[in-house]
Formats: sequence, structure tokens, C-alpha cells
Amino acid sequence: MEVVGVAKKVIVMPYDESWKLAFEEIKKEIVSALGDLIIGIEHVGSTSVEGLSAKPCIDIDVIIKDYSVFDIVVSKLEVIGYTHTGNQGIKDREAFKYVDKPHLQKHHLYVCPQQSEELYRHITFRDFLRSTPEAVRKYGLTKETAAQLFPYDMEKYMEYKAPCIEELYEMCGLK
Repeated sequence: MEVVGVAKKVIVMPYDESWKLAFEEIKKEIVSALGDLIIGIEHVGSTSVEGLSAKPCIDIDVIIKDYSVFDIVVSKLEVIGYTHTGNQGIKDREAFKYVDKPHLQKHHLYVCPQQSEELYRHITFRDFLRSTPEAVRKYGLTKETAAQLFPYDMEKYMEYKAPCIEELYEMCGLK
């Protein structure tokens, strides 16, 4: 008999000021491990936008000059508990997972070369939201509604908010 696990609940909560500090704590650990191998670390995703409701998971893009340093970055991240999981179908955005980091808030870690289209998309969308309160209200309400409608179905949650994201992308020049 196959046992099927219970789906994780989709949790979207109001913006929390502590997300800024959580990002800084993660950033400090990454910078101490990678030093001059990187050219920047960006807090992206919904937790990086003041006033925006979000899933309580920090999205982080670590920026490298190009792939010439990538293997060393992977090795140094492994030392502090991260495992490279590939690009997950997104060109020039390498994902990393971790297992035991109870001292840090839940987060997604990506490494991107500075010319990455995905990095550009993340920063452009973040900066657009940071400067457009009406878009923050609309996107936040869409996410809250999606989480209420589909509390145990991440796929349907994502599907529900997709038209809103597409509209916002168009408004900030990403489409």
C-alpha cells in the first residue's frame, strides 16, 4: 500500500518587517563563505517588497560575474550546507537547497551570472513593485485570495495568480 503525504498548506501572510533582518542574516553567512567570488546578493521575491503579502520564505539571488567561478562557488556553498540542485528549467539561475539551518529563516537560494535574464526579471519586478503601491495592493490581494481558495494546492495557487503577474510584468516592461 502506498502512503501519500499530506500536502503542505499554502501560507500567505501580511508583510513582516523581520524579513529584512532575516535576509541580512542569510546574506552575512553567504558573504563570509563566498567573499570576492560574488559581485552582489539581492533580496528578491515578495518578501523584499514592503507592504506585500508573501509566503514567509526569503528569495535570494547571489550574483557572480560569470560561470568561470561557478564550480568554486558550489564547493564553498557545500561547506556551509547548501547543495546545488541544477537550474530547474530556468536558464542562468542555479538553485541550491539546504537541510539544517535552524538559525536562518526558510529561504530559496539562487546563483546567477550578472547577465542572467532571470536575475534581470527578478530585480526589475521587485523594483517596479517597490515603487508602485497600487500594484502591491493588487498583487497582495491576489495572493491572499489564491491561498484562501487553494490552501493545499500549490499548483492551483500559482495558476490563480498567473494572470495578475502577467499584467504586472506588462506594466513594468517585462512582456
